[in-house]
Amino acid sequence: MRKTFLLLCVSALLLGGCTMMPKYHRPEAPVPKALPESATAQAEASKVVVPAWREFFTDKNLQEVISLALANNRDLRISTLNVEKARAVFRIQRSSLLPTVSAVGGAENYRLPQQVSSTGSAYNVEQYSALGSASWEIDLFGRLRSLRAKALNQYFATDQARVAAQISLVAAVAENYYTLAADLENLHLAQATLKAQKDSYDLVLQSRNAGVATDLSLRQSQSQVEAARVDVARYTGLVEMDKNSLNLLTGTTVSAELLPHGLETVGELKDLSAGVNSTVLLRRPDILAAEYQLKGANANIGAARAAFFPRISLTAAAGSLAPELSSLFEDGTGYWKYSPQVVQPLFAGGSLIANLKSAKVDKKIAVAQYEKAIQVAFREVSDALVKRTTLVEQLDAQESLVNALADSYRLTDARYKEGIDSYLGVLVMQRSLYDAQKGLVSTRLAKRANQISLFKILGGGV
Repeated sequence: MRKTFLLLCVSALLLGGCTMMPKYHRPEAPVPKALPESATAQAEASKVVVPAWREFFTDKNLQEVISLALANNRDLRISTLNVEKARAVFRIQRSSLLPTVSAVGGAENYRLPQQVSSTGSAYNVEQYSALGSASWEIDLFGRLRSLRAKALNQYFATDQARVAAQISLVAAVAENYYTLAADLENLHLAQATLKAQKDSYDLVLQSRNAGVATDLSLRQSQSQVEAARVDVARYTGLVEMDKNSLNLLTGTTVSAELLPHGLETVGELKDLSAGVNSTVLLRRPDILAAEYQLKGANANIGAARAAFFPRISLTAAAGSLAPELSSLFEDGTGYWKYSPQVVQPLFAGGSLIANLKSAKVDKKIAVAQYEKAIQVAFREVSDALVKRTTLVEQLDAQESLVNALADSYRLTDARYKEGIDSYLGVLVMQRSLYDAQKGLVSTRLAKRANQISLFKILGGGV
Protein backbone atom coordinates (compact mmCIF):
# COMPACT_ATOMS: atom_id res chain seq x y z
CA MET A 1 0.00 0.00 0.00
CA ARG A 2 2.83 2.37 0.82
CA LYS A 3 4.45 1.64 -2.55
CA THR A 4 1.19 2.57 -4.24
CA PHE A 5 1.05 5.84 -2.30
CA LEU A 6 4.64 6.71 -3.24
CA LEU A 7 3.98 5.84 -6.89
CA LEU A 8 0.97 8.17 -6.99
CA CYS A 9 2.97 11.03 -5.45
CA VAL A 10 5.83 10.58 -7.95
CA SER A 11 3.35 10.47 -10.83
CA ALA A 12 1.75 13.69 -9.58
CA LEU A 13 5.14 15.41 -9.55
CA LEU A 14 6.06 14.16 -13.04
CA LEU A 15 2.72 15.06 -14.61
CA GLY A 16 2.09 18.20 -12.58
CA GLY A 17 2.78 20.45 -15.56
CA CYS A 18 0.49 18.60 -17.97
CA THR A 19 -2.94 19.85 -18.95
CA MET A 20 -5.33 19.06 -21.77
CA MET A 21 -5.98 22.68 -22.71
CA PRO A 22 -5.59 23.39 -26.45
CA LYS A 23 -2.64 25.64 -27.25
CA TYR A 24 -3.93 29.20 -27.43
CA HIS A 25 -3.53 31.19 -30.65
CA ARG A 26 -4.83 34.75 -30.90
CA PRO A 27 -7.28 34.99 -33.82
CA GLU A 28 -6.33 37.26 -36.69
CA ALA A 29 -7.98 40.66 -36.46
CA PRO A 30 -10.81 40.71 -39.05
CA VAL A 31 -10.10 44.34 -40.04
CA PRO A 32 -7.61 46.17 -42.30
CA LYS A 33 -4.24 46.92 -40.75
CA ALA A 34 -4.52 50.65 -41.42
CA LEU A 35 -7.12 53.04 -40.09
CA PRO A 36 -8.07 56.23 -41.98
CA GLU A 37 -5.30 58.85 -42.06
CA SER A 38 -2.68 56.23 -41.21
CA ALA A 39 -1.62 54.71 -44.51
CA THR A 40 1.72 56.54 -44.42
CA ALA A 41 2.38 56.26 -40.69
CA GLN A 42 2.45 52.53 -39.99
CA ALA A 43 5.79 52.36 -38.14
CA GLU A 44 4.99 55.28 -35.88
CA ALA A 45 1.34 54.36 -35.46
CA SER A 46 2.03 51.09 -33.72
CA LYS A 47 3.79 53.08 -30.98
CA VAL A 48 0.89 55.46 -30.36
CA VAL A 49 0.14 55.81 -26.67
CA VAL A 50 -3.08 57.51 -25.61
CA PRO A 51 -2.23 60.07 -22.89
CA ALA A 52 -3.51 59.72 -19.35
CA TRP A 53 -6.74 61.59 -18.73
CA ARG A 54 -5.01 64.27 -16.63
CA GLU A 55 -2.76 65.01 -19.59
CA PHE A 56 -5.58 64.92 -22.13
CA PHE A 57 -8.01 67.13 -20.19
CA THR A 58 -5.96 70.22 -19.39
CA ASP A 59 -8.66 72.24 -17.62
CA LYS A 60 -8.04 72.16 -13.84
CA ASN A 61 -11.71 72.44 -12.88
CA LEU A 62 -12.64 69.60 -15.21
CA GLN A 63 -9.86 67.48 -13.68
CA GLU A 64 -11.34 68.08 -10.23
CA VAL A 65 -14.81 67.08 -11.43
CA ILE A 66 -13.46 63.88 -13.02
CA SER A 67 -11.64 63.05 -9.78
CA LEU A 68 -14.94 63.42 -7.90
CA ALA A 69 -16.59 61.00 -10.30
CA LEU A 70 -13.81 58.41 -9.98
CA ALA A 71 -14.14 58.57 -6.20
CA ASN A 72 -17.93 58.58 -5.90
CA ASN A 73 -19.60 57.14 -9.01
CA ARG A 74 -21.67 54.12 -7.98
CA ASP A 75 -21.43 52.25 -11.30
CA LEU A 76 -17.63 52.38 -11.15
CA ARG A 77 -17.79 51.26 -7.52
CA ILE A 78 -19.84 48.23 -8.58
CA SER A 79 -17.28 47.41 -11.30
CA THR A 80 -14.49 47.57 -8.72
CA LEU A 81 -16.39 45.26 -6.37
CA ASN A 82 -16.95 42.82 -9.24
CA VAL A 83 -13.18 42.66 -9.67
CA GLU A 84 -12.75 41.84 -5.98
CA LYS A 85 -15.39 39.13 -6.31
CA ALA A 86 -13.68 37.63 -9.37
CA ARG A 87 -10.35 37.66 -7.50
CA ALA A 88 -11.95 35.78 -4.61
CA VAL A 89 -13.44 33.19 -7.01
CA PHE A 90 -10.00 32.65 -8.54
CA ARG A 91 -8.46 32.13 -5.11
CA ILE A 92 -11.15 29.59 -4.27
CA GLN A 93 -10.43 27.70 -7.48
CA ARG A 94 -6.67 27.92 -6.93
CA SER A 95 -7.03 26.44 -3.44
CA SER A 96 -8.44 23.21 -4.91
CA LEU A 97 -4.90 22.33 -6.07
CA LEU A 98 -3.68 22.19 -2.48
CA PRO A 99 -4.45 19.58 0.20
CA THR A 100 -7.31 20.27 2.58
CA VAL A 101 -6.25 19.80 6.21
CA SER A 102 -8.63 19.73 9.15
CA ALA A 103 -8.72 18.71 12.81
CA VAL A 104 -11.63 16.84 14.38
CA GLY A 105 -12.35 15.94 17.98
CA GLY A 106 -15.28 13.70 18.89
CA ALA A 107 -16.89 11.25 21.28
CA GLU A 108 -19.08 8.18 20.71
CA ASN A 109 -21.30 6.52 23.32
CA TYR A 110 -23.53 3.62 22.37
CA ARG A 111 -24.88 0.32 23.75
CA LEU A 112 -24.09 -2.92 21.93
CA PRO A 113 -27.03 -5.39 22.31
CA GLN A 114 -26.56 -8.96 23.45
CA GLN A 115 -27.48 -10.55 20.11
CA VAL A 116 -24.63 -8.85 18.24
CA SER A 117 -22.14 -8.82 21.08
CA SER A 118 -19.04 -10.97 20.69
CA THR A 119 -19.10 -11.67 24.44
CA GLY A 120 -22.68 -12.92 24.54
CA SER A 121 -23.85 -10.08 26.77
CA ALA A 122 -24.78 -6.47 26.20
CA TYR A 123 -22.37 -3.71 27.12
CA ASN A 124 -21.82 0.03 26.70
CA VAL A 125 -19.08 1.42 24.46
CA GLU A 126 -17.36 4.78 24.92
CA GLN A 127 -14.79 6.08 22.44
CA TYR A 128 -13.02 9.43 22.26
CA SER A 129 -10.95 10.67 19.33
CA ALA A 130 -8.70 13.56 18.35
CA LEU A 131 -7.74 13.30 14.67
CA GLY A 132 -6.05 15.41 12.02
CA SER A 133 -7.09 14.63 8.46
CA ALA A 134 -5.92 15.68 5.00
CA SER A 135 -7.41 15.14 1.56
CA TRP A 136 -5.89 15.91 -1.82
CA GLU A 137 -6.98 15.38 -5.40
CA ILE A 138 -3.90 14.62 -7.51
CA ASP A 139 -4.41 16.67 -10.68
CA LEU A 140 -2.72 14.24 -13.07
CA PHE A 141 -4.72 15.32 -16.14
CA GLY A 142 -4.94 19.04 -15.43
CA ARG A 143 -8.66 19.33 -14.68
CA LEU A 144 -8.14 21.55 -11.66
CA ARG A 145 -5.41 23.59 -13.34
CA SER A 146 -7.65 24.16 -16.34
CA LEU A 147 -10.42 25.40 -14.06
CA ARG A 148 -7.90 27.61 -12.29
CA ALA A 149 -6.81 29.09 -15.64
CA LYS A 150 -10.43 29.73 -16.54
CA ALA A 151 -11.04 31.53 -13.23
CA LEU A 152 -7.83 33.55 -13.64
CA ASN A 153 -8.81 34.74 -17.11
CA GLN A 154 -12.28 35.59 -15.85
CA TYR A 155 -10.65 37.72 -13.18
CA PHE A 156 -8.49 39.47 -15.79
CA ALA A 157 -11.55 40.04 -18.01
CA THR A 158 -13.48 41.54 -15.11
CA ASP A 159 -10.59 43.85 -14.31
CA GLN A 160 -10.46 45.04 -17.94
CA ALA A 161 -14.21 45.63 -17.77
CA ARG A 162 -13.55 47.88 -14.78
CA VAL A 163 -10.92 49.79 -16.76
CA ALA A 164 -13.39 50.18 -19.64
CA ALA A 165 -16.02 51.45 -17.21
CA GLN A 166 -13.53 53.95 -15.79
CA ILE A 167 -12.63 55.27 -19.25
CA SER A 168 -16.30 55.52 -20.19
CA LEU A 169 -17.00 57.42 -16.97
CA VAL A 170 -14.16 59.89 -17.59
CA ALA A 171 -15.43 60.47 -21.13
CA ALA A 172 -19.05 60.82 -19.99
CA VAL A 173 -18.13 63.39 -17.34
CA ALA A 174 -16.08 65.39 -19.84
CA GLU A 175 -18.85 65.27 -22.47
CA ASN A 176 -21.42 66.40 -19.91
CA TYR A 177 -19.10 69.17 -18.70
CA TYR A 178 -18.61 70.53 -22.20
CA THR A 179 -22.33 70.18 -22.96
CA LEU A 180 -23.06 72.26 -19.85
CA ALA A 181 -20.51 74.83 -21.02
CA ALA A 182 -22.11 74.97 -24.48
CA ASP A 183 -25.63 75.34 -23.06
CA LEU A 184 -24.40 78.12 -20.76
CA GLU A 185 -22.87 79.87 -23.76
CA ASN A 186 -26.13 79.48 -25.68
CA LEU A 187 -28.00 80.84 -22.66
CA HIS A 188 -25.74 83.90 -22.52
CA LEU A 189 -26.19 84.33 -26.26
CA ALA A 190 -29.99 84.06 -25.92
CA GLN A 191 -29.99 86.57 -23.06
CA ALA A 192 -27.88 89.02 -25.06
CA THR A 193 -30.15 88.53 -28.07
CA LEU A 194 -33.24 89.12 -25.91
CA LYS A 195 -31.79 92.37 -24.63
CA ALA A 196 -30.97 93.50 -28.16
CA GLN A 197 -34.44 92.52 -29.37
CA LYS A 198 -36.06 94.47 -26.54
CA ASP A 199 -33.99 97.51 -27.39
CA SER A 200 -35.06 97.20 -31.02
CA TYR A 201 -38.67 96.77 -29.99
CA ASP A 202 -38.52 99.93 -27.87
CA LEU A 203 -37.03 101.81 -30.80
CA VAL A 204 -39.71 100.58 -33.20
CA LEU A 205 -42.41 101.39 -30.64
CA GLN A 206 -41.15 104.98 -30.41
CA SER A 207 -41.07 105.19 -34.20
CA ARG A 208 -44.62 103.82 -34.45
CA ASN A 209 -45.84 106.31 -31.85
CA ALA A 210 -44.19 109.06 -33.90
CA GLY A 211 -46.02 107.82 -36.99
CA VAL A 212 -42.85 106.61 -38.76
CA ALA A 213 -43.00 102.84 -38.26
CA THR A 214 -46.01 100.67 -38.97
CA ASP A 215 -47.92 98.28 -36.74
CA LEU A 216 -46.55 95.44 -38.86
CA SER A 217 -42.96 96.43 -38.02
CA LEU A 218 -43.90 96.63 -34.35
CA ARG A 219 -45.45 93.14 -34.37
CA GLN A 220 -42.50 91.73 -36.28
CA SER A 221 -40.14 93.14 -33.67
CA GLN A 222 -42.32 91.78 -30.86
CA SER A 223 -42.22 88.29 -32.42
CA GLN A 224 -38.43 88.36 -32.25
CA VAL A 225 -38.58 89.34 -28.59
CA GLU A 226 -40.87 86.43 -27.79
CA ALA A 227 -38.71 84.01 -29.77
CA ALA A 228 -35.67 85.10 -27.76
CA ARG A 229 -37.64 84.65 -24.53
CA VAL A 230 -38.45 81.09 -25.57
CA ASP A 231 -34.75 80.33 -26.11
CA VAL A 232 -33.79 81.87 -22.77
CA ALA A 233 -36.31 79.65 -20.98
CA ARG A 234 -35.25 76.56 -22.96
CA TYR A 235 -31.53 76.97 -22.33
CA THR A 236 -32.15 77.79 -18.66
CA GLY A 237 -33.85 74.41 -18.31
CA LEU A 238 -31.09 72.60 -20.26
CA VAL A 239 -28.41 74.11 -18.01
CA GLU A 240 -30.16 72.87 -14.89
CA MET A 241 -30.61 69.38 -16.37
CA ASP A 242 -26.92 69.32 -17.35
CA LYS A 243 -26.00 70.12 -13.75
CA ASN A 244 -28.26 67.32 -12.50
CA SER A 245 -26.65 64.88 -14.93
CA LEU A 246 -23.17 65.97 -13.84
CA ASN A 247 -24.11 65.46 -10.18
CA LEU A 248 -25.34 61.94 -10.97
CA LEU A 249 -22.13 61.04 -12.79
CA THR A 250 -19.92 62.38 -10.02
CA GLY A 251 -22.05 60.81 -7.29
CA THR A 252 -22.07 64.10 -5.39
CA THR A 253 -22.99 67.76 -5.81
CA VAL A 254 -20.46 69.65 -7.89
CA SER A 255 -19.69 73.03 -6.36
CA ALA A 256 -20.41 76.17 -8.38
CA GLU A 257 -16.71 77.07 -8.37
CA LEU A 258 -15.93 74.00 -10.49
CA LEU A 259 -18.66 74.58 -13.09
CA PRO A 260 -17.82 76.18 -16.45
CA HIS A 261 -19.04 79.63 -17.49
CA GLY A 262 -19.03 78.98 -21.22
CA LEU A 263 -17.45 76.80 -23.86
CA GLU A 264 -14.57 79.18 -24.48
CA THR A 265 -13.66 79.26 -20.79
CA VAL A 266 -12.85 75.52 -20.67
CA GLY A 267 -9.27 74.55 -21.46
CA GLU A 268 -8.30 72.90 -24.73
CA LEU A 269 -7.90 69.16 -25.13
CA LYS A 270 -4.60 67.56 -26.06
CA ASP A 271 -4.61 66.54 -29.70
CA LEU A 272 -4.26 62.85 -30.55
CA SER A 273 -2.03 61.46 -33.29
CA ALA A 274 -3.68 61.16 -36.69
CA GLY A 275 -1.63 58.11 -37.66
CA VAL A 276 -3.15 55.11 -35.92
CA ASN A 277 -2.50 51.47 -36.75
CA SER A 278 -5.38 49.06 -36.20
CA THR A 279 -3.15 46.98 -33.87
CA VAL A 280 -3.55 49.82 -31.37
CA LEU A 281 -7.16 48.68 -30.99
CA LEU A 282 -5.98 45.45 -29.36
CA ARG A 283 -5.02 47.54 -26.32
CA ARG A 284 -8.61 48.65 -25.75
CA PRO A 285 -9.86 47.25 -22.43
CA ASP A 286 -13.09 45.89 -23.91
CA ILE A 287 -11.10 43.95 -26.53
CA LEU A 288 -8.63 42.74 -23.89
CA ALA A 289 -11.62 41.60 -21.81
CA ALA A 290 -13.03 39.70 -24.80
CA GLU A 291 -9.66 38.02 -25.34
CA TYR A 292 -9.42 36.98 -21.70
CA GLN A 293 -12.93 35.51 -22.01
CA LEU A 294 -11.67 33.59 -25.06
CA LYS A 295 -8.66 32.30 -23.12
CA GLY A 296 -10.99 31.22 -20.31
CA ALA A 297 -13.18 29.32 -22.79
CA ASN A 298 -10.03 27.67 -24.19
CA ALA A 299 -9.01 26.58 -20.67
CA ASN A 300 -12.48 25.17 -20.04
CA ILE A 301 -11.96 22.73 -22.93
CA GLY A 302 -9.02 21.29 -21.00
CA ALA A 303 -11.23 20.72 -17.96
CA ALA A 304 -13.89 19.06 -20.14
CA ARG A 305 -11.30 16.74 -21.68
CA ALA A 306 -9.80 15.83 -18.31
CA ALA A 307 -13.25 14.76 -17.08
CA PHE A 308 -12.91 11.62 -19.27
CA PHE A 309 -9.92 10.43 -17.26
CA PRO A 310 -9.63 9.05 -13.72
CA ARG A 311 -9.76 11.30 -10.68
CA ILE A 312 -7.20 10.27 -8.09
CA SER A 313 -7.58 11.43 -4.52
CA LEU A 314 -5.75 10.71 -1.30
CA THR A 315 -7.25 10.89 2.17
CA ALA A 316 -5.19 10.44 5.32
CA ALA A 317 -5.88 10.77 9.02
CA ALA A 318 -3.79 10.46 12.17
CA GLY A 319 -4.43 11.03 15.85
CA SER A 320 -5.56 9.30 19.04
CA LEU A 321 -8.42 6.94 19.93
CA ALA A 322 -9.18 6.01 23.53
CA PRO A 323 -12.06 4.52 25.55
CA GLU A 324 -11.78 7.33 28.10
CA LEU A 325 -11.28 11.04 27.63
CA SER A 326 -8.59 11.14 30.34
CA SER A 327 -6.42 8.62 28.48
CA LEU A 328 -6.87 10.10 24.99
CA PHE A 329 -3.26 11.24 24.66
CA GLU A 330 -1.54 8.44 26.58
CA ASP A 331 0.83 5.89 25.07
CA GLY A 332 -0.82 3.22 22.99
CA THR A 333 -3.66 5.41 21.67
CA GLY A 334 -2.04 6.32 18.34
CA TYR A 335 -4.16 5.90 15.22
CA TRP A 336 -3.62 6.49 11.46
CA LYS A 337 -5.06 5.58 8.12
CA TYR A 338 -4.74 6.64 4.46
CA SER A 339 -7.17 5.85 1.64
CA PRO A 340 -6.14 6.41 -1.99
CA GLN A 341 -9.12 6.42 -4.33
CA VAL A 342 -9.36 6.26 -8.12
CA VAL A 343 -12.65 7.09 -9.82
CA GLN A 344 -12.90 6.29 -13.53
CA PRO A 345 -16.07 7.35 -15.38
CA LEU A 346 -17.49 4.39 -17.29
CA PHE A 347 -20.96 5.47 -18.32
CA ALA A 348 -22.45 8.95 -17.91
CA GLY A 349 -25.23 8.87 -20.45
CA GLY A 350 -23.23 10.98 -22.93
CA SER A 351 -22.96 13.93 -20.56
CA LEU A 352 -19.14 14.05 -20.75
CA ILE A 353 -19.16 14.15 -24.54
CA ALA A 354 -21.91 16.77 -24.53
CA ASN A 355 -19.98 18.83 -21.99
CA LEU A 356 -16.87 18.76 -24.21
CA LYS A 357 -18.90 19.78 -27.25
CA SER A 358 -20.46 22.60 -25.24
CA ALA A 359 -17.00 23.82 -24.19
CA LYS A 360 -15.81 23.82 -27.80
CA VAL A 361 -18.89 25.75 -28.93
CA ASP A 362 -18.34 28.24 -26.10
CA LYS A 363 -14.85 28.86 -27.48
CA LYS A 364 -16.23 29.45 -30.98
CA ILE A 365 -18.72 31.92 -29.52
CA ALA A 366 -15.90 33.67 -27.64
CA VAL A 367 -13.87 33.89 -30.87
CA ALA A 368 -16.83 35.49 -32.67
CA GLN A 369 -17.36 37.93 -29.78
CA TYR A 370 -13.66 38.83 -29.80
CA GLU A 371 -13.67 39.43 -33.55
CA LYS A 372 -16.86 41.48 -33.34
CA ALA A 373 -15.36 43.64 -30.57
CA ILE A 374 -12.43 44.41 -32.89
CA GLN A 375 -14.74 45.19 -35.82
CA VAL A 376 -16.87 47.53 -33.69
CA ALA A 377 -13.74 49.28 -32.41
CA PHE A 378 -12.40 49.67 -35.96
CA ARG A 379 -15.69 51.18 -37.13
CA GLU A 380 -15.84 53.58 -34.14
CA VAL A 381 -12.29 54.84 -34.66
CA SER A 382 -12.75 55.12 -38.44
CA ASP A 383 -15.93 57.16 -38.00
CA ALA A 384 -14.28 59.42 -35.41
CA LEU A 385 -11.24 60.05 -37.64
CA VAL A 386 -13.43 60.85 -40.65
CA LYS A 387 -15.61 63.13 -38.56
CA ARG A 388 -12.55 64.92 -37.18
CA THR A 389 -11.49 65.90 -40.71
CA THR A 390 -14.93 67.19 -41.67
CA LEU A 391 -15.35 69.06 -38.38
CA VAL A 392 -12.22 71.11 -39.00
CA GLU A 393 -13.66 72.27 -42.34
CA GLN A 394 -17.12 72.75 -40.84
CA LEU A 395 -15.81 74.87 -37.98
CA ASP A 396 -13.82 77.07 -40.33
CA ALA A 397 -16.86 77.56 -42.58
CA GLN A 398 -19.15 78.28 -39.60
CA GLU A 399 -16.81 80.94 -38.24
CA SER A 400 -16.68 82.61 -41.67
CA LEU A 401 -20.49 82.46 -41.86
CA VAL A 402 -20.87 84.20 -38.48
CA ASN A 403 -18.43 86.94 -39.50
CA ALA A 404 -20.20 87.48 -42.81
CA LEU A 405 -23.65 87.61 -41.20
CA ALA A 406 -22.38 90.01 -38.51
CA ASP A 407 -21.21 92.41 -41.24
CA SER A 408 -24.49 91.97 -43.12
CA TYR A 409 -26.48 92.73 -39.97
CA ARG A 410 -24.52 95.93 -39.31
CA LEU A 411 -25.05 97.11 -42.89
CA THR A 412 -28.75 96.22 -42.89
CA ASP A 413 -29.30 97.95 -39.56
CA ALA A 414 -27.53 101.08 -40.84
CA ARG A 415 -29.63 101.12 -44.01
CA TYR A 416 -32.82 100.79 -41.94
CA LYS A 417 -31.81 103.68 -39.65
CA GLU A 418 -31.12 105.80 -42.74
CA GLY A 419 -34.60 104.98 -44.02
CA ILE A 420 -33.33 103.12 -47.06
CA ASP A 421 -34.69 99.63 -46.24
CA SER A 422 -37.61 98.30 -44.20
CA TYR A 423 -37.27 96.80 -40.74
CA LEU A 424 -38.00 93.31 -42.16
CA GLY A 425 -34.43 93.09 -43.50
CA VAL A 426 -33.08 93.85 -40.04
CA LEU A 427 -35.22 91.11 -38.50
CA VAL A 428 -34.10 88.57 -41.09
CA MET A 429 -30.43 89.41 -40.51
CA GLN A 430 -30.86 89.28 -36.71
CA ARG A 431 -32.40 85.83 -36.87
CA SER A 432 -29.81 84.56 -39.35
CA LEU A 433 -26.93 85.85 -37.24
CA TYR A 434 -28.39 84.40 -34.06
CA ASP A 435 -28.90 80.98 -35.69
CA ALA A 436 -25.35 81.05 -37.08
CA GLN A 437 -23.94 81.91 -33.64
CA LYS A 438 -25.81 78.97 -32.11
CA GLY A 439 -24.52 76.80 -34.93
CA LEU A 440 -20.97 77.88 -34.14
CA VAL A 441 -21.41 76.86 -30.50
CA SER A 442 -22.80 73.48 -31.62
CA THR A 443 -19.88 72.94 -34.03
CA ARG A 444 -17.31 73.80 -31.36
CA LEU A 445 -19.03 71.38 -28.99
CA ALA A 446 -19.05 68.69 -31.70
CA LYS A 447 -15.30 69.18 -32.17
CA ARG A 448 -14.66 68.71 -28.45
CA ALA A 449 -16.99 65.72 -28.33
CA ASN A 450 -15.11 64.15 -31.25
CA GLN A 451 -11.80 64.58 -29.43
CA ILE A 452 -13.26 63.00 -26.29
CA SER A 453 -14.71 60.16 -28.35
CA LEU A 454 -11.29 59.44 -29.90
CA PHE A 455 -9.74 59.42 -26.42
CA LYS A 456 -12.33 56.90 -25.29
CA ILE A 457 -12.39 54.55 -28.29
CA LEU A 458 -8.59 54.42 -28.52
CA GLY A 459 -8.54 52.99 -25.02
CA GLY A 460 -8.09 56.23 -23.08
CA GLY A 461 -5.13 56.44 -20.73
CA VAL A 462 -6.12 55.86 -17.10
